[in-house]
Amino acid sequence: MSLWGVLPDSERQQWTFEPFVSVGPLRFGMSSGETSAALGGVRAGVRQHDAHWGIACHTYSEVGLKLYFAADERLYGVSIDALRGPQVLADGAALVGRVPSELEQWLFDRAESREPYTELFYMPGAEAGSLTLGVVLCVQRAGDRLVTRPVFLPADAMDDVYHRLPREAWAIF
Repeated sequence: MSLWGVLPDSERQQWTFEPFVSVGPLRFGMSSGETSAALGGVRAGVRQHDAHWGIACHTYSEVGLKLYFAADERLYGVSIDALRGPQVLADGAALVGRVPSELEQWLFDRAESREPYTELFYMPGAEAGSLTLGVVLCVQRAGDRLVTRPVFLPADAMDDVYHRLPREAWAIF
């Protein structure tokens, strides 16, 4: 695979997601040991702790994930690598490695059937998010184009999404 190649869905693990509860085999609130077991024993290759935010980031390059653990050492955020991570389905829509404008339109269409101002929000970098799904559709470089790199969060993060994870969680990769 090339440096910027995006795996086709047929070569990715296929995960479903239950808003505010789980992303594939990962459940919000799991310990790092439980997440490793849920990933088939895969261990984080890189572990970083941000003292300012009180959040630890564990990178699982082998499976295309960054997991964020709160100060109580429980899973608090899941970021899927757009190039090599698992494909995550929400309401039948694939969220990983997609054209950002197409998924933003999908979010707009979902919002039409919900109460005004309860569905969509935007991050400072103009990434769209869904308050009812608990996801921000961040982007990642794939050569000369951008594709979606979703970040999933628990319900208690929806009051101030941007300030719940370190800035690097929202940066373009």
